[in-house]
Amino acid sequence: MNEHQVTETAQRKNESEYAETAAMLPPVDVIEDAAGITLYADLPGVPKDKLNIHVDAEALSIEGEVALPIPTDMEASYVEVELPRYRRTFSLGKELDRENIRAEFNNGVLKLSIPKLERAKPRKIEVRVA
Repeated sequence: MNEHQVTETAQRKNESEYAETAAMLPPVDVIEDAAGITLYADLPGVPKDKLNIHVDAEALSIEGEVALPIPTDMEASYVEVELPRYRRTFSLGKELDRENIRAEFNNGVLKLSIPKLERAKPRKIEVRVA
């Protein structure tokens, strides 16, 4: 095997690994208020059973696999969705309550409600007159 063949083989391996791990970034809107953060992610073509949400100590990850079936007797003449999956990761601040995240998925839009910890929420301090 000559140097050109080795380079070409390595390039094909890298392209194959990229195709398996590459993902589209879904568009996301993040809204913060006194109660917490609400995150809306657009995931068109992802069915609920192909959607995964993971939370660890410092990060929230959203992954979804696109499932757009094409009938066997048809062929796509133009395709804009080249990567079959979405992936996005967010850092979570220490003031957010990871234990009480709520998720809703409707018509390709994922809504995550991430509440703030009680100690991080704004509160009113009573002033006493002495």
